[in-house]
Amino acid sequence: MSADPSLTHIDASGAANMVDVSEKAVTSRTATAEGRIRMLPETLELIQSGNAKKGDVLGTARLAGIMAAKKTHELIPLCHPLMLSKVSIDLEVDEQLPGIRVLATTKVSGQTGVEMEALTACSIACLTVYDMAKAVDRFMEIGEIRLVEKEGGKSGHWHKDDSSPKSGVGT
Repeated sequence: MSADPSLTHIDASGAANMVDVSEKAVTSRTATAEGRIRMLPETLELIQSGNAKKGDVLGTARLAGIMAAKKTHELIPLCHPLMLSKVSIDLEVDEQLPGIRVLATTKVSGQTGVEMEALTACSIACLTVYDMAKAVDRFMEIGEIRLVEKEGGKSGHWHKDDSSPKSGVGT
């Protein structure tokens, strides 16, 4: 990633500030995040069958993730408001977990990246699955939410398998 490991949202005096991106080039930027929600096999079967008491769990989680991506700047204090051009949420049933794998992809043409929007979308999609199925399974676990790929901007293309973490910097 970057040779300079300093935090971009902290100024010389240690105060938190929104980064000035006005001099950055407008480029196409994409980010993808993934997460998982583990549950009892019976809960997964209930979700797959479409018989959850609250309705279409996967469809509702997809919409919640899209809405969350669009509101990221309202939830995370130093994020820039972005005019997203695409948000996609894929929810895949994984009987081996058992549970659901969530993949959230966000895209923008702009001066700053969309990683936080992808991570927020993924998180909220997982939380929505939990909310809609908690009445039958309070043992569900949400986890492994992480950025898996980003493209665009000064740093170019990055994929989670391209490099290994070094002391937590640049991961």
